[in-house]
Amino acid sequence: MKLFNYIQASDTSSAIALVLKNPNASFIAGGTTLVDLMKLNVQSPSQLVDINSLPLTGIEVRPDGVLRIGAMARNSDVAYNSMIKQRYPVVSEAILAGASPQLRNMATIGGNLMQRTRCYYFRDTSYPCNKRSPGSGCPAIDGFNRIHAILGTSDNCIATHPSDLCVALSALDAIVRIKSQKGEREIPINDFYLVPNDRPDEENMLEQGELITAVDIPPLAFASKSGYLKVRDRASYEFALASAATAIDIQNNVIRSARIALGGIATKPWRVKDAEQLLVGTEPTEKSFRSAAELALQNAKPRQYNKFKVELAKRTIIRALITTSTKWNASSTK
Repeated sequence: MKLFNYIQASDTSSAIALVLKNPNASFIAGGTTLVDLMKLNVQSPSQLVDINSLPLTGIEVRPDGVLRIGAMARNSDVAYNSMIKQRYPVVSEAILAGASPQLRNMATIGGNLMQRTRCYYFRDTSYPCNKRSPGSGCPAIDGFNRIHAILGTSDNCIATHPSDLCVALSALDAIVRIKSQKGEREIPINDFYLVPNDRPDEENMLEQGELITAVDIPPLAFASKSGYLKVRDRASYEFALASAATAIDIQNNVIRSARIALGGIATKPWRVKDAEQLLVGTEPTEKSFRSAAELALQNAKPRQYNKFKVELAKRTIIRALITTSTKWNASSTK
């Protein structure tokens, strides 16, 4: 780890100003990702601006029904919040599927959005990597790529996005709220992340000196019948090989609306709106869920060691939709 300066920010404006004037400065909150990358010399900020004291921890429902989660809210606090568990169980389930209790107690919602890939070539500086040094190459493409992406890839990068929470937020059409010296702006989470293309190092829409202040989740009545399914090599403390965040609105045994977002298989949280639309007007059966899954994976580009992810992702979608639809059956019998 290289030497760096450390400053505790007293307020949001000063935190933003400190990072804006130093292009090699970074915000730090829980540090559960950044500190790891600093130890590996993958990231070497010359200055860290500690934002733990900023008043961005609130979890509240706005007058318009929007749920606002402060960027500094700890993952554990969000996961166990009774209102979130009731109204948006997919959010709670996604958080609890990730990391460990100790990490969830430290990690923040804003930090979760800024997670970087677990690609072993990215995290090992003895290898070239287009995310670390654009134009240097991507050894994962022809290397050991078992954990890598099959959707949203390019000839320059096939690294998988690591977050569980962001998959749930993608399904819910969450909005990322950002503040800078220019003011505030809002970015839909499905536009916030970028596919690699020619610049894999550009992972999201955030600019230097911009600070995530909150995440807004719009009101969605049938989100109470939502869920998150994560398939991984072991039962805990492991990243997804495939995951699905789903929600279904069922009336008179007909699907009126659906939400599906995928994780563990793409370079960003992967919303599959065409598959969602295919379900509308159909009965909630395994056959219709299989059709949606086939459509969701039709553009997959597997590599040598991750071909299994195509079928695994399809089965994950089907199982997640079956599990979600049973919540309607359970509620109708009460």
